[in-house]
Amino acid sequence: MGFSDLLNEVGGFGRFQLIHVTLLSIPGLLMASQNLLNNFTAGTPEHHCTIPNMTSVADRLNISASIHSLLRVFIPMDASKLSRCSRYINPQWHLIAENVSYSGLSGNSTGIATEICHDGWTYNKNEFLATTVSEWDLVCSLRPLKQMIQTIYMGGVLTGAIIFGGLSDRFGRRALLIWSYFQLSVLGTFTALSPSYLVYCIFRFLTGMSVSGVILNAVSLKVEWIPTKTRTLVGTLSSFFFTFGQMVLAGVAYSLRDWRKLHVAVSAPFFIFFLYSWWFSESARWLVLNGRSNEALKQMHRVARINGKSEMVEKVTLEVFESHMQKEVQSSKSIYTAFDLLRTQVMRKISLCLMIVWFSTSFAYYGLAMDLQKFGVNIYLMQIIFGAVDFPAKLVALTMLSFLGRRVTQGTCLLMSASVIFANILVPKDLQTLRTSLAVLGKGFTSASFTCVYLFTGELYPTVIRQTGMGFSSTMARIGSMAAPAVLILEDVLPALPSIVYGLSAVVAGIFAFLLPETLNVPLPDTIEDVEEKWGRKNAKKQSQMQKEMLALQEKRECGGECEDEKTTGLNAL
Repeated sequence: MGFSDLLNEVGGFGRFQLIHVTLLSIPGLLMASQNLLNNFTAGTPEHHCTIPNMTSVADRLNISASIHSLLRVFIPMDASKLSRCSRYINPQWHLIAENVSYSGLSGNSTGIATEICHDGWTYNKNEFLATTVSEWDLVCSLRPLKQMIQTIYMGGVLTGAIIFGGLSDRFGRRALLIWSYFQLSVLGTFTALSPSYLVYCIFRFLTGMSVSGVILNAVSLKVEWIPTKTRTLVGTLSSFFFTFGQMVLAGVAYSLRDWRKLHVAVSAPFFIFFLYSWWFSESARWLVLNGRSNEALKQMHRVARINGKSEMVEKVTLEVFESHMQKEVQSSKSIYTAFDLLRTQVMRKISLCLMIVWFSTSFAYYGLAMDLQKFGVNIYLMQIIFGAVDFPAKLVALTMLSFLGRRVTQGTCLLMSASVIFANILVPKDLQTLRTSLAVLGKGFTSASFTCVYLFTGELYPTVIRQTGMGFSSTMARIGSMAAPAVLILEDVLPALPSIVYGLSAVVAGIFAFLLPETLNVPLPDTIEDVEEKWGRKNAKKQSQMQKEMLALQEKRECGGECEDEKTTGLNAL
């Protein structure tokens, strides 16, 4: 008898769990907005060097030409477009008079002297009204600063995973979740007031920290109040909020098209989440393991009443509660740190495998999802497509998780994403539609992998150190998301090299995923000893021996005394 049995007695997945999971999942609509926001707030509009007094000079010289023709006088061509980063030192008025083809014409190819954009840039506002790129001119020599914003944000998410993961195991899931909502709402909204690039990056870093706090604690509060049999369904369905949020982001970004307004739109609603988060119940498992059994009993009674099981309030006394969780109460006397994730054999194996799985899943996911402009499709439409593909991907993942288990689902999704990435290498660049379709398919597999690994990790780590384990594992995901943009630099060496790196990483992670123990329909472990007993080698040998003994006993029952007679006859013959 354990906590899972007690949870079933007070209603299983009842009214409380339904409300609890729904309220915890709704903020997921805007979690996607925070993670993918840089696609729109740092979108790069079409741009060219600003030419002061261009039209007045043309009027003074009595030259009648379209704006585009006039720009060709001042700005060289780069392939079929105006150069983004250079202009002629002296206007080339003869280019209007001469009937020449400008395709491929550039300052370098014609020997005409050029210079950098001393007067800044002029930006096209058809796709974006204002972005951080146009605000602080993050183009040409400053172009790496655009990607630096996302790297800094993911650095904040990484820091938050480390800090909030440990703090929530010490101070509770509910308290850290409430604080994370507040921090995200305040700092996310204040980001819109950033007067400089440096201040903006600081706000994004701190916002990233709070995003980790929200995700990690929401996942744990869901898992620790849900009965074993419904974890798969609830975990997958709640992830659809994140999926739908990607499509919501496209709509909000398209309607606003201004980076400051967009930050307010995706951050201000967290004030509402902060207000209703006080309704949440702290994890009874965590309360017991921290020596607060009386508070845990009050929460259990509250759940029973909300689930319509008021009679259980009298039946579930402190003695009954502690008898169900005797082993957990004993373990509450110990203090656990991140070192315990690697101290014992099974925990070490689980942690190392999960590190690789988390890293590769995030590495491939953000490698595909964070540069939508490279596909040559309208960025808002591309965001909707990338979000929509997650629905069938997660439905497939749900089916696999329910019937094939976590291990097979995790490994298969990673290996399939690797195969799609490798296939895209062989597709010619002029087949842009096919390449985009394969990228969307690959994103679907990595999204399914994310759905699985969040659930899988929560089920593998014991309650006493679950948040520390989640933070430790997801740290590798943040490192993967920070490394993904940097790998694109390898395109200068070999165009296919980034895809090769992404694909090989997914293959390695897929192999390691198959080394993890299966958790389908297995009660959540509460202590490290539970983990070692469930999945340790000694336990595996013991179970194997018991199976052999049961099989021998069954054979003996089936053949009755005939088996003994046959043995006796055989010995006499010898």
